[in-house]
Parts: sequence; structure tokens; C-alpha cells
Amino acid sequence: MNSNESSNPTRREFLKTTGRVAAVSALAGMVLPHVHAAENNTIQIALIGCGGRGGGAAANALNVKYGPVKLVAMADVFRNRLDGAYNALKRAAEDRVDVPEERKFIGFDAYKKAMDCLKPGDVAIFTTPLAFRWVHFTYAISKGLNVFMEKPLTADGPSSRKMLQLAEEATAKNLKVGVGLMSRHARHLQELQKRIQDGEIGDIVLMRGYRMAGGDLGSAFSLKYPGGSPSELLWQIKRFHSFIWASGGCFSDFYIHIIDHLCWMKNAWPVKAQALGGRHYRHNQDGTLYVDQNFDAYSVEYTFADGAKMLMDGRCMNGALPLYRSFAQGSKGMAIVSNANDCDGPSSTYKGQNADRANRIWTSNVPEDERDPYQNEWNELIFAIRNDKPYNEVKRGVEASVVTSMGRIAAHTGQEITFDQTLNSDHEYAPGVDKFTMDSPAPLVANADGVYPIPRPGLTRLREF
Repeated sequence: MNSNESSNPTRREFLKTTGRVAAVSALAGMVLPHVHAAENNTIQIALIGCGGRGGGAAANALNVKYGPVKLVAMADVFRNRLDGAYNALKRAAEDRVDVPEERKFIGFDAYKKAMDCLKPGDVAIFTTPLAFRWVHFTYAISKGLNVFMEKPLTADGPSSRKMLQLAEEATAKNLKVGVGLMSRHARHLQELQKRIQDGEIGDIVLMRGYRMAGGDLGSAFSLKYPGGSPSELLWQIKRFHSFIWASGGCFSDFYIHIIDHLCWMKNAWPVKAQALGGRHYRHNQDGTLYVDQNFDAYSVEYTFADGAKMLMDGRCMNGALPLYRSFAQGSKGMAIVSNANDCDGPSSTYKGQNADRANRIWTSNVPEDERDPYQNEWNELIFAIRNDKPYNEVKRGVEASVVTSMGRIAAHTGQEITFDQTLNSDHEYAPGVDKFTMDSPAPLVANADGVYPIPRPGLTRLREF
């Protein structure tokens, strides 16, 4: 299944970056400890979801320090996505890609067939839209597979609770699970978090995150379903950023990285949120109506248990001020957390509240071979597998997803929303997702004009739409 992301340059812009895979070191000649993996000490990988994110994650998997690793199966609902990812990976890492036609699977049951190609201790990569995350994770646990899954993990309460239960089951079976919130693996942010927790800028009272970009991000804004092939369900999956059931909309999918790493700096999750949001542009430049569920501007105020605040502002508008950074304000000073994009460095700390050179306390300086947080997270997952170290990021990934959804729901309803309300909500956005087939109807139904239900803050107050 496709989960392609085409925003700022990241690992997920797979087709631009897979050439780096050829530089892999398999630690030739090193004696590795016994591992819970394939008998010949090769960890086999199955890629489930072959869009840009999936191809990027597979490229990182094949580039780990702790090899050997081999891609042996692929699954998607779009044949062209699978073929594109396969061809790029094969060109970049021919000796580590062994996926003949009989191990390329298409359809909603393709994830089972791909995972059936693995042995206990191998790794399944989940990079489909988030609605399928709990379905695929359930099967992986039953097969004794380690997992890497993309963010966000959930968009609603029922799936969040399912994922928390599955996280416990995975830990009980000693499975290793990574989640694609790569900020936690960025060395400059790790050092900054330690400095903040040690009191370098005092007690955090305010944090600010901004992702202000153009209006052509990913598949966030969609025109009317054209009908025909692919089906409306497959079209919604292809346009997943446009639909809350598939991605949490642009708010969850675009803003979760900054929300997650700012909460990490605070070492806490907020307890409630209130927000603003709206749609300035309901039509494209040709005057054709957009039919998706997104706002094009959001501003969320999160509150922590101690009263500290976190602001997350997001905007998808061409021509408006671009701003893609994050900051932390403390009682003694301030920090630039992410200097650009989701988590790019350098990070720095300052005396007082102005980021002036004269006030600078510290600036990060990361060794070149540790600067890629996408690669770092894969190195650490594979290291944990090979050395049988506890490793399960799912609970934190779910909590980050719930906090992100809390802000989105507050904006979409115009109400103050708590963490507990979000987690315990009974509104399931894609019921029966585990039973989808290529002929299934879409979980979201358009009206007679082809327009999907949209949030109406203050009018629709008990649910998003």
C-alpha cells in the first residue's frame, strides 16, 4: 500500500537517496553474537507499503552497520508502486535485494503473504497508511517477527488502544519494534534533551513548533474522485493525506515529528489542547473545488500538567512566510531545538530569551557518520535484534500519535480536548479495515457533489466530522 510523502527532503524521498545504500558495510569478517534471526545470520526484510516512505525505510535497512540484511519480499495494493521501489532498490543494492516475481504480492492480503516469506526474528516494515497499522502488527506478532513501522501509528481512540495492547504482546514475546519518529535518534537532539533536563535553560515554560510550507504537500488537498479505476477506496489510499481515516490528515502526518520532539524536551505529554484552524482556500487556482477533509492552517495550544504551554502552528499555503523550526523557552534561557525541517541541526542553547550569538551557551556538533537520524534508528533496531536487547518504541509512538490527534481534534471541533478523551474516544474512523478487499467500499463516503464530510468547529463538537 502506498504511503508516499513528497514534502521537504527526508529519508522518505526514496528515489533521490537510495544511491547511498551501495556504501553499506556488512562488517565482513566480524564474529557476531547469536541472534534471533535467520539461521545463516542474515536478517531478512519484507517491505509492506512500497511508496516513498517504504522505499526509504528499506534503503536504510539495507544500509545498516550490523549486517547482513536482505530484502526478500514486497507487498502493496499498487503494482506500479511496488515495481518502482523494487527497481530503485535493485539498482542501489543488487546483492541485498532478492525479490523474485513469486515474492511480489498485490492486494489487501498481500501483507500476510509477504510476512509468510520470513522466519521468526526477521523484520517486517510497515509503511502503509496508518489505518492498517494494527492489522499488520497483529499478524507480525503471531509470526514472531520484529517490526519497523512508520509514524503516525493511529488517528483515533479505538486503534490507539489496540496498538497499546499489541505493544505489550510484542514485549511479552521479546520482539523488537522501531517506530519512525527519527527525532529521538538525532544525536544533536539527544544532547539537547539531556542539557534541558539537566537545567541548562531552567524550567521549560513555553515551546513553539512551526511547519509553514506550501500548499502542494503530499496528497493533502484533493479534487473530486474521478471515478473508474482505481476504485474509490484505492483512490483514497493513494490520496491518503486528504483523509483522516488514512493518515490523520495533514495535521497528524506533517506535524507529529515536531510535536514529538518538543514533548521529549519537556519529558512529558500535554494533558489538554485548544486550537484554531480553518480553510482559506476551498478551490484550486483553476476554481475547482477541493473535496478533502483538511484545514490549510492550524494553531494549537497544548497545556502540560504543570501549566507549561506548547504551541504548534501549521500552514499549507503557497506564497506565505515559510517557517519550519522549533524552540524551547525556559526560566533561565532558550533553545533552538530543530533548526530546520522535522529535526535538522544544529541545536543550540542561549542565556535569556534571544537567540543572539553573544548569548550562546552551546551549539551541537555531531560526527558526520552519526548525522542521519533515519539511519541511526535502523542501526539501533538491528543492533537490538542481533544482541537481544529490549527494544519497543510502540507505546511512545502511540502516545505521540494521541497527542497529535488531540490537537487536530481540538481544531476540528473548536473544543478543549484532553489526552484521556482522545485515547478513550469510541469513534473508529475505518471500522472493518482488517476485512478490506480490492472490491470494498471506501470507509468515507462523499455526498452527491463528491464532497467528503469536513470538520465544522463549534457545530460538530462531539466528533471531527
